Amino acid sequence: MSNPYRRRTVAGVQDHFANLRREVFTELGNPEEWRARAAQIRTHTIANLDAYLEQFTDNVTRHGGHVHFAADAADANAYITRLAREKRARTIVKSKSMVTEEIGLNHALEHAGAEVIETDLGEFILQLDHDKPSHIVGPALHKSKAEIAEIFSRHAGHPIAVDTDELAAYARKYLRDKFFAADMGITGCNFGVAESGSVVIVSNEGNARMTSSLPKVHVVVMGMERLVPSFADLDILLTLLPKVASGQRTISYVTAIHGPKQAPDLDGPEELHIVIVDNGRSNMLGTEYQQALNCIRCGNCSNVCPVYRHAGGHAYGGVYNGPIGAIITPLMEGIEKWKDLPYASSLCGACTDACPVKIPLHEYLVALRRDISEAGIDSWGERMAAHLFGWGASHPGAFSMGQSILKTGLTATKVGPLGGWKSEREFPSSAGQTFREWWHKEGEREGERER
Repeated sequence: MSNPYRRRTVAGVQDHFANLRREVFTELGNPEEWRARAAQIRTHTIANLDAYLEQFTDNVTRHGGHVHFAADAADANAYITRLAREKRARTIVKSKSMVTEEIGLNHALEHAGAEVIETDLGEFILQLDHDKPSHIVGPALHKSKAEIAEIFSRHAGHPIAVDTDELAAYARKYLRDKFFAADMGITGCNFGVAESGSVVIVSNEGNARMTSSLPKVHVVVMGMERLVPSFADLDILLTLLPKVASGQRTISYVTAIHGPKQAPDLDGPEELHIVIVDNGRSNMLGTEYQQALNCIRCGNCSNVCPVYRHAGGHAYGGVYNGPIGAIITPLMEGIEKWKDLPYASSLCGACTDACPVKIPLHEYLVALRRDISEAGIDSWGERMAAHLFGWGASHPGAFSMGQSILKTGLTATKVGPLGGWKSEREFPSSAGQTFREWWHKEGEREGERER
């Protein structure tokens, strides 16, 4: 909030993506029909997740891959670090993956003595700067070109100009050497296709293909909900994903992996290991929140959210930011720990309207607020404030008096609960009269006209 550049950049990115989306969505003909079909696919898949997980696993194994079901982050990290030790993997390259960020995989592997290199340009920048992602799709969108030049110069040990081509050239050269030296490659998974056991990865830089094909061992880390029944269903979701995520007509690279390298293949890993992660996702199955698992991680809810626009991704505290993060983080890790997140919303409904798979995001945020209240884990101050507001709102005289006090005093104060909020914002000036005052005056005028 105190960084003017970042505030301008996040807002600018939202506006830029919105303009691009409007243009490409007109080419779909009827976007609502596409959204309805995508929602139908995801809802059906999650409702039958056990069957599709079994089908996916059988097909992966049939093609020579290995599948491990990880109950939580510790289980996933233990399996992958044990595999790295067995394969004597000292250098590990990694493509962009939110689920590996979620389970803290880098830290676990580094603790085991391995060097882990992020190969997505945005993630590479953040790794060098010991920073965290600010957006599901654009993790380093909060960094200026000058900041990136400073980060790269510090890493290189010599100055690198604030020039896009030079910055990209430095990252390309450094990472290319790491690709060829890597003993293990780790990727996420955008979608797993149950009918074939295929892992589908999308990227714009080609780093995912280098990560998945050059090292001898490829490890895929995927959330248990990342499945689609068939390639026909995948076609619908891949048509929508780039359009809603970044306003692109299509993704630069779509890679479908059907197992480790076979005898006639010229490239590819010798071993493929797929780690399917629960880590709290099953908490949502069979509940009113099950549809939250429909998410395809497009980040579009953040792109339209007025709270994200002003606060940025880091303010959410967890790995997943924006409206979807404010929902799944408490559901996966417990509302006691993350009880503030469901309140990080204006409930304007823009996120629900923007979601390509029709998750009722703002309705879930309201429901989580209800759960927090019923669980009694909100603070005494919050309960008292709600009680006083409820009493005041039910007594017209008290309500009018409160409005008068707020009208004159709210814009002046810079202390108390609103002090921090106002330190970074200009509070809008008072309209001079409340709606109720205006209504009564208009009523009097209407009565005079009728007389």
